[in-house]
This record gives sequence, structure tokens and C-alpha cells, in this order.
Amino acid sequence: MNYQQISISPGLYFVATPIGTARDITLRALDILASADAIAAEDTRSMRRLLDIHGVPLGDRPLISYHDHSGPRARAGLLKTLSEGRSVAYASEAGTPLIADPGYALAREAAEAGYAVTAAPGPSAVITALVLAGLPTDAFFFGGFLPNASGARRKTLQSLREVPGTLVFYESPRRVAAMLEDAADMLGEAREAVICRELTKKFEEIRRGTLAGLAAELAGRALRGEVVVVIDRARTEGASSEEVEEALRHALESMSLRDAADSVGKAMGQNKRKIYQLALKIKEETGKDE
Repeated sequence: MNYQQISISPGLYFVATPIGTARDITLRALDILASADAIAAEDTRSMRRLLDIHGVPLGDRPLISYHDHSGPRARAGLLKTLSEGRSVAYASEAGTPLIADPGYALAREAAEAGYAVTAAPGPSAVITALVLAGLPTDAFFFGGFLPNASGARRKTLQSLREVPGTLVFYESPRRVAAMLEDAADMLGEAREAVICRELTKKFEEIRRGTLAGLAAELAGRALRGEVVVVIDRARTEGASSEEVEEALRHALESMSLRDAADSVGKAMGQNKRKIYQLALKIKEETGKDE
């Protein structure tokens, strides 16, 4: 038995749960799950499995379903439990609650009503992906799930092009190839990116490359499992003339002169006019028509 039934104060406890490997849960999380007067979960079946794995008895305590579509009625029920001076532990299906998961409205209303709100921190797919990606972590922007429609997705990506930090997104395995294509167009084909799939699970996979390269690699392929996409920040300085020329030559193999100049210029933070002139020179040297 790795948990302790402890006396916990009345209030709302957000409990982080494993994103894959069940043993990644913290001992404090197990203590809270074993001791709270009521447990609320995004997926009650997943919560029951987790409790069974770790030998935490539910007993006669209520296990309440609370997810994106629960609505005010379910939230009111949890707030009523808090008003009775009892403790409620809430967990999303996997990872840290409220990080692209339900719970925001519950946290806000509980705090506004004066109830204690705290958290038992633990696994997070965002942080795990950042650790494994090998891209800068001094500053990052988490964008959750991008819009499903390509037009809206491209607009959102365009608005994030100059964010001075690594970009992190959750994505459906069915849409990741299309998302990478849009990202290559909006952020620049040469920008480095990493696909993190099935983190902490048996078939964990990390793919690294440029946005254009990864998009081509996954074109027509269907992935499985949970996916996190990590994209390097815009590089506004430090690119050598050789690196710029190499990126241009690569882009010109599959793009028009204007599109290649625009893509490389955005990705490497270079003057658009100078990049266009260099691209024109490369075209003339190779004898290729636009």
C-alpha cells in the first residue's frame, strides 16, 4: 500500500494523474484521492481503473462525472458539497487538470465563493514534451488545440509567428499532417519542430525535423495515440549567410521564387527584399525558371 488516508481540510483539490504510465502518480495525489470526501473526474471509468491499480478504495464515497459538457448543474452539485464543509478531489482523464482539460469554471467559481482551492501537481504532457524536444525552454507558449478548420488554424498560427518562445500544441493524430503543412506555410518551412507521440507509454515516439520535412514525412499517414507538437521560436538573429542560402536552395526545390523567399524570410527573420534578391540570384545561377 503506497498511500495514506490522511485528514485533509475542506476545499477543492486538483489532482494531476498520469499521462500514460500509472506509476507516475505522486504519493500525495494518492493520499488525497484516498482521503477526499468526494471525487470528481473527467472520466469516471479511467478514475476507477487508476484507483484499482493503486489499491485506493472508493468505498461509499461518491465518484462524480465532471467534464466539458457537464454544465452548471454538475458544477453546482460540487459547490454544494464544498458548502457542506467537505473536501472534493478533481482529476482530468490524464495529466494536470485545467491544462487543455475541464475544470476552469469550477476553479473560478469555487475560489470566488471563498472555498480553499489547491493542487497536487504532477504529470503534464506539455512539460514532458518540452523536456524531450530539445528546443529552448526558457520561454514557451502553450496553444492547446488549434482550430480544426484549416483557414482558422492558419490564422491562429500566423498570429503566433513572432511569439518569442517555443510553441507547444496538442493535436489529433488524424490532423497532425495537415497542421504541420499549415504551420510550414505560416511559420516558415525551415523552422525546427518535434512531434511527441504517446508520451511515457510503451510506444513513445519522438520525431524531429523541419516543419516542411515533418509535413512531407507524415503526408498521407495516419498516426495513433496522443500527440504533442513542439515548434521552435522565430529566429530573428544569428543565421549565417550560408544557412540562409542553404534554406533558400532547399525551399526553391519545391516552391516558387516568391513563396520560397517569403517562407525563408519569415522563418529566419531576414529582410524580405534581400532574401528575394538572393533567391533570384540562385534561380539565375541554376538556370531554373520560376
